[in-house]
Parts: sequence; C-alpha cells; structure tokens
Amino acid sequence: MVHGLATNMAFWYFQYAALLSKRYRVTLFDMRGHGRSEMPPEGYTPRELARDMQGLLDQLGIRRAHFLAHSFGGVVTLNMACFDPDRVASLVLCDTHISAARREGEDHVWTHGAGIQKIIDASGLALDTRDPYFGYKLLTEVAHLQLRNEKVAPALEELVSPLMGKYGNRTATQWLALMDGTGAAQQLMGDDGLSLEALKQLSFPILAMYGDNSQARLTGKELLGVWPHAEFRRVRDAGHFFPTTRPAEVMRSCELFWGGEFSKRPRHRTGEGGNRHFRSDRIYQADDGWYCLTREQTRLGPFAAQHEVREQLASYIATVGVGGVAAVD
Repeated sequence: MVHGLATNMAFWYFQYAALLSKRYRVTLFDMRGHGRSEMPPEGYTPRELARDMQGLLDQLGIRRAHFLAHSFGGVVTLNMACFDPDRVASLVLCDTHISAARREGEDHVWTHGAGIQKIIDASGLALDTRDPYFGYKLLTEVAHLQLRNEKVAPALEELVSPLMGKYGNRTATQWLALMDGTGAAQQLMGDDGLSLEALKQLSFPILAMYGDNSQARLTGKELLGVWPHAEFRRVRDAGHFFPTTRPAEVMRSCELFWGGEFSKRPRHRTGEGGNRHFRSDRIYQADDGWYCLTREQTRLGPFAAQHEVREQLASYIATVGVGGVAAVD
C-alpha cells in the first residue's frame, strides 16, 4: 500500500490495513522523506523512490504483490512497474496525476477548479488551479497557514486533509522541512518519468479510481485510451483524498476487482457504444449517508447504512418490475 505526498503509512493503516490483513499479507511503508523514514538531501525523483520500493520488496522477500496506491504513490508504483513489471500482480490506482496526460483543451479543463479558485482568492493565496502542480503548491501554502494557526477555509480542507486534524502540525512541519531542506520540491514537480507509450505496455490488471471533483480526473480521462483492459471507476462528488473520506466504496471496489467480478461484467451496456468511460456503482456514500441511483436516474436516500440502501434498492426493483418498468441492473 503506497501513500502519496505529505502523508505516511498511517494514511492506509486505520481504515484499510487492519481489515485487509485478515485475508492478505499487508505491507505499509513510509516513502523517503515521509513519516519515520529518513530525509536525505536528494533522491526524490519518482524513479529513485520506485527503486526504494523495489529494494524494500527485495529485503522483505516479496517477489510479486498487488498494489493499492494513492496520488503520487501511483506515480512511484507505475515507475517501478515500467522497469520491473513482473513485480506487479495488479494495481488499484487512486486519483493519480501523470505528467504525460496533462493536456490543455476544452476536454481537459478542471471544471470544479473554477469554484476552488474563488476560495483560493478569498483566502489570499497566490495560486492558480489551472497549474498542473496546483495540489503540491497548495499543500505547502496550507502547511504555512497551519503552523501559523491561521484558519483554513472549510472548502479547502478536503483538498489538503493530511494537514488537518490531530497530527496536522506534525505533518505540516515535516512537509515544509522536506520542501525547504532538500531537493524534493524540484524533483517531485519535475518529469515523472512516465510516457503514454510505456504505460500502454503494462498488461497486468488495473483498477483506476478518480474523484468527480479532483483535478486528477483529467489524467483519468487520458488513461481511458491507454489501458483498454483496465476498469475505470468514478467516486461520485468526491475530491482527491476520497480514500480517507470514502473508504467503504474503495474497499468494496477493491474486493470486486481482486475477486475478479469486474472482469466478468460486460465492458459496455446495451446502447452505450464502444467508447470507454468511467463506470460507477449505483450505490454510493456521501457526507450525510448512503444513496443509490436507479436506471431512471432517480436518487434514493439518504440511508444510515449500506445494507439499508441495498434492501431499499431491491424493493424498488421488485416494485417497478411488477409495474412493467425496466428494472435496474
């Protein structure tokens, strides 16, 4: 399990590792410069971090593994996959940016960014949401706010959730030390070493999950044409850190993916055409509970628990089936 920037192994520990360890051997680690790992002055390019991870696998005697990676952790994992593909049994990629997939144009505009820009401006931060490295720079700016005990707009909290909460000051201090005291800033925001041609060569099973409101969704759109064998899932109304805010959805998708359920399903429903696109479960979680969507796009909910919405959906299907209305599939 590979965390992203400004986080550490705790990102996965509480909501994932304990549950997954009942069925799998789970390995968590802190990337160079993060958590309890050392913070040397150099060695922060994605390829160097991938070599770190490869060395860890060698040391632990792990010949092959399934990977679950968030954000920049996905960049590191993909770099290792490009030079050591036999190491990767499968990959769940959560909201990962890739430099080669960042393009400008009408189809590659972060529409949710316009609203975020207003909040950025109102907060007095000199940042541009159109900057492909906006997320990295926002982490640094909010880390300074955190250490000065200045208020962070609630709308920005999900964008920078590692810096908020009980251990926010510790995380902010470490992130600024990494940015100011090492070569990480330049190396992390440079070329990530990944090309679309190299990514096309990856043939192991891939599940790519992206939040509706995340800037990384632009990368996801590009990857639709890169991996015809991959499963692409959207996380409704979610931002970049949906693995921490929507763990139940991520865990369910992982279970279906690792269990082979996605590969058994048809790639396209009748009438959808042959274009690849993001799929999503009809049952999903939002801030105030669980919901589901019918085929007619009627939203049912909120419900307090996942099993309640499943029961309600089953009842709805039975009801409309009796009435002659097309049932949900």
